[in-house]
Amino acid sequence: MAQLKIVFTGTVGAGKTQAVEALSEIPVLKTDVQATDEVVDLKDSTTIAMDYGEMAISDGETLAVYGTPGQKRFAYMWDILSRNALGIVILVNNSRKDPIEDLCVYVNNFKQHIENTTAVFGVTHLDKAKNPAEEMNKYYTFFEQQGYHYPVFPVDARKRNDVNVLVESLLAMLEVG
Repeated sequence: MAQLKIVFTGTVGAGKTQAVEALSEIPVLKTDVQATDEVVDLKDSTTIAMDYGEMAISDGETLAVYGTPGQKRFAYMWDILSRNALGIVILVNNSRKDPIEDLCVYVNNFKQHIENTTAVFGVTHLDKAKNPAEEMNKYYTFFEQQGYHYPVFPVDARKRNDVNVLVESLLAMLEVG
């Protein structure tokens, strides 16, 4: 039985833990601790090492699903967790002050890995936007201006179907090559 691996990354509060929980067919291993820094203004706990779940994909293959910590001070875990991953799913919290700047941090950090494999992008917290379609357009424009040709989806990280679209898109891109 083969095990394949993908990684969810993005800022604090982007929905990485929820995405792993939405997909996993086993109890999720979480390394959450009580938030004590600026994160406490956003949520009660935060991931300090990883989230881990699994899902069956086909022919006895298991997809290992990892979620990274969102804080930059844990960036060393980003590198560790992305080793040997099929691809990266970057979640962007649209309700943050400058989500495009946040996106750039993750695109730049994972640039080499993305170039060697692939990536998909999910925009979360669009329910807080006055005009979600207009908000999505700024991401499409950003990617077009950067010359990137990766899929970008609106997503509610708590919903299995939404998160599954990200995974299916990532796997389809790998098949295409």
